[in-house]
Amino acid sequence: MSPRVKEVLALSATQQARLIRDREISSEELIQAHLDRIAQVNPAINAAVEVLGERALAEARNAPDGPLHGVPFSIKDSIELAGTVCTAGTLGRAHAAPSTEDATLVARLRAAGAIPIARTNLPDLLFAFESDNLIFGATNNPYDLTRTSGGSSGGEAALIAACGSPLGLGSDAAGSVRVPAAFCGIASIKPTSGRLSRTGHFPPAGGWIEALWQIGPMARYVEDLSAAMALLAGPEATPFYDPLDVSLRDLRVAFYTENGIAATDPEVVQVVRAAAHALMDDVIAVDEARPACLENAYDLEMKLLGADGGDALWQLLETLGSTAAHPLLRGWLEKLERYRTDLAGFQKYWDEWDQYRTAMLAFLRHYDAILCPVYTQAALPHGTSTLEENFRGFSHTMAYNLTGWPAAVVRCGESASGLPIAVQVVAHPWREDVALAVAAWLEQAFGGWRADFERIGI
Repeated sequence: MSPRVKEVLALSATQQARLIRDREISSEELIQAHLDRIAQVNPAINAAVEVLGERALAEARNAPDGPLHGVPFSIKDSIELAGTVCTAGTLGRAHAAPSTEDATLVARLRAAGAIPIARTNLPDLLFAFESDNLIFGATNNPYDLTRTSGGSSGGEAALIAACGSPLGLGSDAAGSVRVPAAFCGIASIKPTSGRLSRTGHFPPAGGWIEALWQIGPMARYVEDLSAAMALLAGPEATPFYDPLDVSLRDLRVAFYTENGIAATDPEVVQVVRAAAHALMDDVIAVDEARPACLENAYDLEMKLLGADGGDALWQLLETLGSTAAHPLLRGWLEKLERYRTDLAGFQKYWDEWDQYRTAMLAFLRHYDAILCPVYTQAALPHGTSTLEENFRGFSHTMAYNLTGWPAAVVRCGESASGLPIAVQVVAHPWREDVALAVAAWLEQAFGGWRADFERIGI
């Protein structure tokens, strides 16, 4: 691969679109460069489960004009793309009929001129913090193939980090956009719950889980998250404000490194503290403070997901014809069993949820943004996410699924072994612009994603 091609692949989607507009590269050439890169890295990382080569090249010759004209994007294999099979990583959908329509968010990216290039790996029925299933196998972390890229949007994170795609779509009900981004050193945002359309996702939206999850963009650069959010929000949503209009000088920021649930690795503590201290001269104030109710986040998320002990998920697997479930999914379902309750118990869970959200909003009245860990450590070795001491660490992301607030992720450091470490930036509901503005500042200060082709060269 020539130095020029490497340079282009490492650019943001926004910059790649600019090259096409300036006629420095054609869309077809850009698509081919990404297809070549996927062919180079995918045998090792196993991130792309379907590569749309001929289709993408054909679309490159006829892509509509728009802000992302001719730029490729990837799609988590739980989001529908017309003419392709959306498996959701579960055996019963391995040979499902191809989707007849694009998911709403896919259609919006395509209307902006972007071109789907690959579908990416995920856990069985999305339920795991590692991307491994019985159809396609495990996705490996580009920085260390013995470690997971995270889940459930782990294929997206790995492919984007390895420059196989500049931009993609994931989904997040407990950290599934943010954890993979952190493990793979890229940027992502879980928007405010209800901000973006979820039409065309499998499993579909509905039930009490509706308020916990959201589809969100993933990219190497924060500027692409901002550009994607402006396109994805659509006319029916609460207005999306431009992060460039945010004045950091007007912000009050809280930060914490421990949530009272799972101990944070010293390397992660150091990165979060460094991010908070770096902000001090550019905002009104930075206080070390955390909501008192935060220590309830893990049990509360598990109560809401597991009120039926996992019966709905088992029934869905049976309905789909999934004759076996991946061990990681079974590990999730076993954890849900302890939270099984009756109708009166579920009412109590719901009351606890209301109290949690009220207490969190009371805390947020004093601040515009919160900085905290995404996870307690850098990327985990394969097969270890369901160990109790590791699983509870995902409470850092669960905390903000429970509130429904927007939360962005940006790389701000690395472990002694060179694995990425990210910081989570949380803001008020509907204020993705604040989360992205702070994330962009941190990206500038600490470097964000790194174009380390030797490390990710594979």
